[in-house]
Amino acid sequence: MTSRSEEELYWCTLKPLSMNEAYMGRKRKTAKYRNYETELPLFLPGLEIPSKGPLALTIRAGFSNRSSDLDNCFKPFIDILQREYSFNDNRIYEINATKVKVPVGEEYIAFNIYALDHEPTDDQGD
Repeated sequence: MTSRSEEELYWCTLKPLSMNEAYMGRKRKTAKYRNYETELPLFLPGLEIPSKGPLALTIRAGFSNRSSDLDNCFKPFIDILQREYSFNDNRIYEINATKVKVPVGEEYIAFNIYALDHEPTDDQGD
């Protein structure tokens, strides 16, 4: 029996769609999101993000609801990190994310952001 390597990638030769391309018109922030923008910085550690070069982000999200989509928390969280740590999120070249099930009331998001020693390149083999 053949097992697949975690490193094996399946290529889709279609340009990824941005959030701006996915939705028409301007999106409005909800009151819940505005509150999140105010509260989350109070929990963030004092980190020094390198001023140049590619970055990697590790996220671990604890959800009480199994049906929560892991990727739905990325954009608001990363936007707040970007604002609080004064970096452009276009420098994030790598994201490693994990979803875990936790009891109601114990939800969380944990992270680490760090410099990559090189900008990743296309290893598709063209």
